[in-house]
Amino acid sequence: MKTGPPPLHPGTRRTPGDRGGPPLPGAATSPGGSAADRSAEPPADGEDRVTDAALRPRDLDGFIGQERVREQLDLVLRAARRRGAAADHVLLAGAPGLGKTTLAMIIAAEMEAPLRVTSGPAIQHPGDLAAVLASLTGGEVLFLDEIHRMSRPAEEMLYLAMEDFRVDIVGGTGLDATALSLDLPPFTLVGATVRSGLLLPPLRDRFGFTAHMEFYDPAELERVVHRSARLLQVEIDPAGAAEIAGRSRGTPRIANRLLRRVRDYAQVTADGVVTRRIAAAALRVYEVDGRGLDRLDRAVLHALLKLFDGGPVGLSTLAVAVGEERETVAEVAEPFLVREGLLARTPRGRIATPAAWAHFGLAPPPEAPRTAPPEPHRNGAPGPGARPGRPAPRRSPSR
Repeated sequence: MKTGPPPLHPGTRRTPGDRGGPPLPGAATSPGGSAADRSAEPPADGEDRVTDAALRPRDLDGFIGQERVREQLDLVLRAARRRGAAADHVLLAGAPGLGKTTLAMIIAAEMEAPLRVTSGPAIQHPGDLAAVLASLTGGEVLFLDEIHRMSRPAEEMLYLAMEDFRVDIVGGTGLDATALSLDLPPFTLVGATVRSGLLLPPLRDRFGFTAHMEFYDPAELERVVHRSARLLQVEIDPAGAAEIAGRSRGTPRIANRLLRRVRDYAQVTADGVVTRRIAAAALRVYEVDGRGLDRLDRAVLHALLKLFDGGPVGLSTLAVAVGEERETVAEVAEPFLVREGLLARTPRGRIATPAAWAHFGLAPPPEAPRTAPPEPHRNGAPGPGARPGRPAPRRSPSR
């Protein structure tokens, strides 16, 4: 009978070169977001990666936003520390850039446990997962980013490892096949996904706590901008922070990236102080408008409005019109445009909403004429919408 995992063993914090593991919070490097999120941003140089790591909060108290998730996660971690046991497995679901990786690092820091980082695309065979699990130490936190992109056989192996802390490995083929059962030390799996619906129900049900990350409101993003500006030693006034927050698409990662670009502009063209005027001028240079739309967003809407009269138009045709891949338009541009109410997905294709026409200051095309024939009057005369010169259809006399 299973009595629960044994108490934690004290672990040492891993350095970047120790068994290939990643650094803990505050180190110089940090894992990136999902593939869709990375395609939406320019490649970061070494300085930006160091800056991203420095801006990450180290504990739940320093984490801004996601109040409900923070409160629930704090209870889970505090209870695990009182029991002296590994915390329950945690699933973090939400759009890219909302803090899933940061929360995984905070979980390891709060539990005073080492952190191991890997990703779903790197685990395509059960043997890949078995190698990672076999090298874990007691109480270690395993962060599995993009967990929905793991192979199905690996997911099935993960079921047993999460529930019973054991993996079964089969070696050889045919009559020479042998089965080996490997016991694992208690560990905490933290999975991150932007598509929780792609996880198999048995895997999703084995997480003891699921956190649904939501987009930030402008007030929370202003706090993020002020905190990051303080860490970067950038002088910024409240109006400048509000200007950056309003164009950050509800995402802290984008807010921090825009702050760094505005800082560069202020240092080169002004006295280094970020005001509303400086922030607006800098973001015009980087093609981010007042609503947060970037070059790709405006290209998609411009093609939809000007070339296709607002749609409907198929995704492949729209992607060709803007010179991008189909997946780029669907995964990078469309989610934000749909959330802003500027674009709608219909069974016939993509269509522009009235808000999209208004955003560009354009008038929507007139409504298409009716194609169904008008209903004639009872006396056989043509109805009010009938075309002149065409007789109305005669009604057969009733018997």
